[in-house]
Amino acid sequence: MSHSLQLLLLLAIIIAAAKLAGAAANRVGQPAVFGEILAGLLLGPTLLNLLGWSIFTAAVPSSGVAPAAPLGAIVSDLAEVGVILLMFIAGMETDLAQMRRVGKVAFWAAAGGVVLPLIAGALTATAFGLPLFWQGIFIGTILTATSVSISAQTLMEIGALRSKEGSVILGAAVIDDVMGIVLLSVVVAFARGSGRPDVAGLVLIVFRIAVFFAVAVFCGRYLPALVRAADRLGVSQGLLGLVLVVTFLYAWGAEYIGEMAAITGSYVAGVLFARTPRKERIDQGIHPLTYSLFVPIFFVSIGLRANARELGADIWFALALVSVAIVTKAVGCAALAAVGGFTRREAVRVGVGMISRGEVGLIVASYGLAHGVIGGNVFSASVVMVLVTTMITPPLLRLVFPPRHARHAPIVEETVGGPPEEEHGRRR
Repeated sequence: MSHSLQLLLLLAIIIAAAKLAGAAANRVGQPAVFGEILAGLLLGPTLLNLLGWSIFTAAVPSSGVAPAAPLGAIVSDLAEVGVILLMFIAGMETDLAQMRRVGKVAFWAAAGGVVLPLIAGALTATAFGLPLFWQGIFIGTILTATSVSISAQTLMEIGALRSKEGSVILGAAVIDDVMGIVLLSVVVAFARGSGRPDVAGLVLIVFRIAVFFAVAVFCGRYLPALVRAADRLGVSQGLLGLVLVVTFLYAWGAEYIGEMAAITGSYVAGVLFARTPRKERIDQGIHPLTYSLFVPIFFVSIGLRANARELGADIWFALALVSVAIVTKAVGCAALAAVGGFTRREAVRVGVGMISRGEVGLIVASYGLAHGVIGGNVFSASVVMVLVTTMITPPLLRLVFPPRHARHAPIVEETVGGPPEEEHGRRR
């Protein structure tokens, strides 16, 4: 079998497994992303070791051309494209004006959900013998992420999405994502250096980051005109072509110029494109491409690279990471939501709604693994953490939001990301 046929068969299996597992997860009250990651774990070295099957490892007859890249490497490259597009969509969903309107409670809840998990995650890593710089801090960064899609789905089911607490959960999750992206960029930039804090290195890193953002924002001023020009170009999908070109250039610039994660650039591109006059058409074009091909590959590739068998003695580290992830996110968000003016009961609901990790946590962990910041055992533990927090959030939300309260919850105007149905549809 030729190399191209091997790749086609592998991609068919990956996409089919992702979609079927996602549908099965929805049927049992879990988000599709949970099933997709679980499918990757089952197909990976933890159980079936799909990439090790003879049909995919058999030598390809020589045809006088340069040897093709291993299938695993190709899947990883496609997954990288998937994560870049995924973060572009996250940027498109970030409404800066609505973020400002959501109020101080959302900001304080997001801050608590970033600071406490970051510190506790780093300390947990050092307690298990990992260096504080930069593995410990990177593990803390993984714990700062929040996946609002899981909470939004559950809040809709119990009729509390537009309650006061539901609105703050949505707003805090958006702010949390922005804080996490900035934190990831700084940590990655330092991790590529000498591995220890350095004043001169800090100045250079800050300068390069500032240069990238300055150039990105300056170029972003011309995006509306470019969008209109691409729309009049007279070629098939000219607008979507422009979006991909700009997104990939921003991703390249973030890493090459700013020494940051490439996903930071794609996120910035999404924020800028969200302010253009063709936002809805861009949404309609980018979603089918991303969620039909690249995102399933990304989530399944997470499981293909994770090996639960590697945990071994590290199982205690994985359990500690899960416990720290749950407690610190809930306590950090709830405590500062109370500082912002919420009652104890309202603050607890906000804290529980922020527990679930998800795609952002996986993106951060995948980036750390790909760039040698963390090892395979830490990555596998991170995947376990994401799966557990994803699974427990819906029942905990149903517990702290009694149905009677949800039906009579006050409706507020400061929702984030548009109407509930639209928000849920975009957030998966």
